[in-house]
Amino acid sequence: MKTPKERIGPIIRKLKRRFPEARCSLDYETPLHLLVATILSAQCTDERVNMVTPALFTRYRTAVDFADANPAELEEMIRSTGFYRNKTKSLIGMGRALTERFGGEVPRTMEELTSVPGAGRKTANVVLGNAFGIADGVVVDTHVGRISQRLGLTRHQDATKIERDLMAIVPRREWTLFPHLMIHHGRAICQARKPQCEVCPINDLCPFPGRDAPRPRSKLGARPPRRPSRSS
Repeated sequence: MKTPKERIGPIIRKLKRRFPEARCSLDYETPLHLLVATILSAQCTDERVNMVTPALFTRYRTAVDFADANPAELEEMIRSTGFYRNKTKSLIGMGRALTERFGGEVPRTMEELTSVPGAGRKTANVVLGNAFGIADGVVVDTHVGRISQRLGLTRHQDATKIERDLMAIVPRREWTLFPHLMIHHGRAICQARKPQCEVCPINDLCPFPGRDAPRPRSKLGARPPRRPSRSS
């Protein structure tokens, strides 16, 4: 088997052919929309977030609107996304930070974005890459972490270390698209519990084709331990 750096180019090319529609699955029109949607997507599906944001963005149009939001009202609007109290605090804090420190605009640097309440490195990568076309890192979510481990692109379990490994082998021009390809692949084919190796477009580039994939030890897509057989 070739090294991760030797395999990454063919992996990306084949996934592009298989998933030409791969893109950010959160609906947004402005950088502020994407920042809000990404904050809401924590521990929630993108589909659910996309159901909530149309009414939310009609009610709250600017950073000032979020800064001045009534917590009870905002909580009710985002309740279905889960952890709505913490997310409400993050959104109001985000609105205040943008208003007080960035003129009401979403900043365009990793350092500035990660200083905004609710915006860690993953969120900042999503916004920078998709809203501004700035490749400053690679988004590592559950799918990206799990499949990168399964493909042998990283041996780490920590998201920061996984991102570092991916940044070393994925061409910078692909940093924004690569996570979308992995997410589409993880949802459609390389699922956590039962990967469909027989129809996988990159099974010839995977260390574990045609058999049950290894179980990641991290919390990123970790699989539950197998039950012992009756004969054991």
